[in-house]
Amino acid sequence: MSSPTIPKQMQAAQVVEVSPKPPQQSPSNQPPTQFNKPYQIHQVPTPSTLAPTDLLIKVAVASLCHTDTMVQSGTMRPPLPCTASHEGAGTVVALGTSVKTFTIGDRVMAGLMYHPCGTCAECLGPENYSQYCQRHAGFSGVTRDGFFATYARIDSVTAAKIPDNVTFETAAPLACAGITIWRGVRLSGVKKGEWLAIVGSGGGLGHLGVRFARAMGMNVIGVDARDEGLELTRQGGANVVIDARAGHAEVVKRVHAVTNDEGVTCAINVSDADSAAGTACAITKLHGCMIQISQPERVSIPFAELIFRDIRVRGSVISSPGEAREMLDFVAEHGIKVHTNAFHGLGEIEKVVALAHSGKLKGKGIVVLDREQIERERKIGATL
Repeated sequence: MSSPTIPKQMQAAQVVEVSPKPPQQSPSNQPPTQFNKPYQIHQVPTPSTLAPTDLLIKVAVASLCHTDTMVQSGTMRPPLPCTASHEGAGTVVALGTSVKTFTIGDRVMAGLMYHPCGTCAECLGPENYSQYCQRHAGFSGVTRDGFFATYARIDSVTAAKIPDNVTFETAAPLACAGITIWRGVRLSGVKKGEWLAIVGSGGGLGHLGVRFARAMGMNVIGVDARDEGLELTRQGGANVVIDARAGHAEVVKRVHAVTNDEGVTCAINVSDADSAAGTACAITKLHGCMIQISQPERVSIPFAELIFRDIRVRGSVISSPGEAREMLDFVAEHGIKVHTNAFHGLGEIEKVVALAHSGKLKGKGIVVLDREQIERERKIGATL
């Protein structure tokens, strides 16, 4: 395929000022009070210089993630202005000089990390830990420009081709939310027929975790504190759905009732609620493991869970590039879709933000940036 004409200017929605103070903590079943400055839409230069391993993509879909709020609120501080969104998917329109595994016209899910060093112990060690490289050149939408833009420069080393039956609308949220919960489920070590619990099961990450785990043959207990989240947990096929608003003791009681009074093999916490990590530990069986993925300011766990019950806590972040590609193949094979709320064009970004902070969001909020790409992918059978 010949190289398309690339304009010198493009539109981008940018963070231009961080909030004077972070969002106030709210009860777990209430949306946080927001102090974030709105995105500003600017005409900016289209990336024109590519490093040898780079790709330039025309963005089809970008999505909103919790980390975007952390950037706006000043918890994470990129150079400003910074184009937002670290979840993007689109079509390759230009290649760096050393790229051999992609061609112009390929549909890709962007990698979050840009230019891992390739020489540190993390990069040279087990591939499923390479995402912990500390000498990378940044994270798209977090410390460098992201995907709320017409075009984006990404690294082919961390990007992944999208299977023909997977849509951009599913692939974009998988670029962070998907690969993060995918690694958590894999890291859990739960075998087919064993019990996995997900605390925060009806959120952007949680509902994907339920679907991944069920497709792997695990028994899943979903715990959430919102009506919308509980409904999405049920839709994902969780074996047991528990309303956290019933109280800590009731949640533990219900989990023990279906797990031979033992608790789950592993629990994954993707909720920022103050009590969530403690609840995740409490429903895990003796000597079991709790995987902490959510990123509140502090993770609070009663000492009795750690000491008297010997619960081990592991932190987990995004998947490695190899795991991301494995996830996309799994999604394609098992027909897994992301539950999305689609908005069209950069002019609707604040609507996505408002929905995310309303407490009523089901799944992921996405922005369709190029409808033509959406129409083209339907011709190749992309339906997931």
